[in-house]
Amino acid sequence: MPQIRPISDLRNHFAEISKVVHETGEPIFLTKNGYGDIVVMSIEAYERKMLVNEIYIKLKEAEVEAKSTDFRYTHEEVFSKLRKNLIHEDGSGE
Repeated sequence: MPQIRPISDLRNHFAEISKVVHETGEPIFLTKNGYGDIVVMSIEAYERKMLVNEIYIKLKEAEVEAKSTDFRYTHEEVFSKLRKNLIHEDGSGE
């Protein structure tokens, strides 16, 4: 269940809020005058959310491209290209 707290807690209980978002990995929703105002989360949680968002965007792009053409890569072609890219990035050749 999401934690919802008044925005004044950010000033009065910052250390506690920081501890909670780091330990749980979940955001805390802060309200102002009874209405949602901001969300506080750890950098790690934010980066995970951004990565997931990027993956969804890439999948959507791939879906659109797949609908626009009948060309398909084989399993071998895909993994061969991935291996070459990994070797190139790593530089080790393994």
